[in-house]
Amino acid sequence: MPPRGGRGVPDASLLARLRVLFPESSGRALRQWLADGRVRVDGVVVRDTRAEVGPDQAVVLAPAGRVAFPAPLRLVHADGDLLVIDKPPGLLTIATERERERTAYRLLWDYLARRSPPCRPFIVHRLDRETSGLLVFATSPDVKRDLQEQFEARRVERGYVAVVEGRVRAARGRLSSWLAEPGRDRRRHAITDYEVLERRRDATLLALRLGTGRRHQIRVQLAELGHPIVGDRDHGSRHSPIRRLCLHATRLGFVHPGTGEPVRFDSPPPDAFQRVGA
Repeated sequence: MPPRGGRGVPDASLLARLRVLFPESSGRALRQWLADGRVRVDGVVVRDTRAEVGPDQAVVLAPAGRVAFPAPLRLVHADGDLLVIDKPPGLLTIATERERERTAYRLLWDYLARRSPPCRPFIVHRLDRETSGLLVFATSPDVKRDLQEQFEARRVERGYVAVVEGRVRAARGRLSSWLAEPGRDRRRHAITDYEVLERRRDATLLALRLGTGRRHQIRVQLAELGHPIVGDRDHGSRHSPIRRLCLHATRLGFVHPGTGEPVRFDSPPPDAFQRVGA
């Protein structure tokens, strides 16, 4: 981020001055800039958020050095148009009324704001809090629009791996149903194709491919099949041996908005899935 000064602003704490200068940045990002020694007041590095700054004092943010990628996430791919990440279980994609700070979106926002030149992430799609795996974020409105049009047109390849309770009999099949939308008086068609990868003593490892992208689609349809995902208490699972939902987004393929070429990204399922139901 290029240096930016601030004079003529009334007396305030340094943190308050930074909020005026960088209104789109989160409080966490501002505090990180201070901790990193990037903020100077009249040429002197200041790290104290409560330091008083007068109206005639210049506040300057120095350019970022190498910025570490946020530890909870794994960077799979990054270029000038988009980022593909691997999200851990237990982390929201985007904020809710109950949780606003610790989300994949906020972590990426803070990371991109600290880079030089700065940019911001744009939400393209989501994963449930309990689901791990691949997510793509755009870095401009145009790229976001292009990717979302591909999702809506069902041109995006979306693959998952799940461990479900019981032994699924058919080697492969298609799940087709009408799912209610939360808060809306309507239903939407949902399609999921599955293939058995391994039958275990009391569980089955499945590969799944989305034909549509409805909320909780895989979880609801597998429960309707009589084989809820291991760890999915909300949809009838009785066991949670590794204390998480055994669902992982393993593949994401689409046409790159910048190059026009097809791209595909893969993420192997967690090692812990191998011992579930064995």
